[in-house]
Parts: sequence; C-alpha cells; structure tokens
Amino acid sequence: MTLTSQNAHAPESWLSRHRWVIPAAVVLLLDQVTKISIERVTRAGDVHAIIPGLLNLVHTRNTGMAFSFFAEFDPAIVRPILIAFSVATIGLVIWFLRMPGSARPTTWGLSLVLGGAVGNLADRILRGSVFDFIDAHIGVHHWPAFNLADSAITIGAALVIWDLLFAREARAVRL
Repeated sequence: MTLTSQNAHAPESWLSRHRWVIPAAVVLLLDQVTKISIERVTRAGDVHAIIPGLLNLVHTRNTGMAFSFFAEFDPAIVRPILIAFSVATIGLVIWFLRMPGSARPTTWGLSLVLGGAVGNLADRILRGSVFDFIDAHIGVHHWPAFNLADSAITIGAALVIWDLLFAREARAVRL
C-alpha cells in the first residue's frame, strides 16, 4: 500500500495562480492615493522644493503620453486614442501574465507595468489627463514631470528587459 498526499492533486487557489494581481493592485492603490493627496494640497502650477536643486513636488497635467508626447494635439482627438492604447496594453500584459511558466522577474515587471498602466488609465478616464507631481532635475535641467504609475511602468519594463537579456540566458546555461 502506498501513501499519497491528499493535497498532491488539490486544485490551486485563484490567488496562487494569479499572484501578479497583488503587486499590480498595490501600485494602483499607492498611485491613486498619492495623486489624490497631492492634488488636495497643491494647485496647478505649484512648485515646492523637496530637495533643492534635485527634486520638486509639482502640480501638472499631461494630456499626452510619456514625456508629454502628443500633448500639443487636440485632447478631444488624442484622449480616446490614448485610452484605447492603454486598454490594449493592459490586455496584452494580462495575457502575458496568465501564461504558465513566467519567470519571477518577468512576472514582477509585468505586474508593475499593469498597475502603472491602470493607474494612468484611471486618470485619463476620470480626470481627462494624467496627474504628474514628481519633478526631478539637476539645476535647471528638468526631467519631464512624472508620477508613481510612471515609475512603476519604468521599473517593471526594466525588470522584463533585464530578465529577457540576462537572467534567461543564465538559466539556459545552468540547464
């Protein structure tokens, strides 16, 4: 007689199959909470030095996409296009996340991208533009203003690229 574990064939819970939802939800929550909080204490055009010569808290609206691309075009035309692009991106990321066997850095990276994309999409739908409040600069040389969703998207994309370029190659060598 052989002993078998009763849990050996138990189905996985929804959460264990969809762990990527947690970091995405945390990013979305933090992004929206910071935007709402900073919107309440600042006005359009405000600039508050956090670290003089390096970091400011600002109150800006971006009707375009990253780095304000397309911001000079009519928002009535650009906004629906950017919303459709965001929805397509979110759908693609979820599709990749649901594929079995994703590496941990890729899953984390895509989860961060998802949370950030949903955060900025919420802004576009609810506010008509994306609220940016972080102004990083060195002296008079400013990086375009951004928010936590943008940071999550950038970090997530970097994790995915790192995994694709370096970590997968290392795993293949070990096999």
